[in-house]
Amino acid sequence: QVHLVESGGGLVQAGGSLRLSCAASGRTFSVYPVGTMAWFRQAPGKDREFVAAISWSGRTTYYADSVKGRFTISIDNAKNTVYLQMNSLKPEDTAVHYCAAAFGVITSPTNPNRYVYWGQGTQVTVSS
Repeated sequence: QVHLVESGGGLVQAGGSLRLSCAASGRTFSVYPVGTMAWFRQAPGKDREFVAAISWSGRTTYYADSVKGRFTISIDNAKNTVYLQMNSLKPEDTAVHYCAAAFGVITSPTNPNRYVYWGQGTQVTVSS
C-alpha cells in the first residue's frame, strides 16, 4: 500500500508561481526498481487531465503541451517526494491537482488509468 499526500496549493495571481509537493509513504521508491510518478489535474466540469510525469530515476519526464516550458517535475528519492514547480501560471491552470503513482514499467504514462495510487488533491487557483 502507498499513501500519497500533496501540499503546496493555493491562490496566486496570473504570472505567479507555486511549488507542489507529493510525499509518498508505505511501499516507496526504494522497494521497486522502476515506476512512475505523475501529476494530473481536474477543473470543475472537466475530465481529469495529465500534467506531467517522471520516472523513479528522474531520467525521463513527460509534459502536457499546455504546461511545457512553464512547469517542471522533479523527484527526490531520498525523501520519497515528487515536486511540481509551476511558473507563469495562467487562470486556465486553476484546478485540483492530484499526485499519482504506478509501480513497474507502464505504457502511456499520460493515461490516468495506468496509475493505482492517488493523493487527495490540492487546489490551485490562479486569478486574472
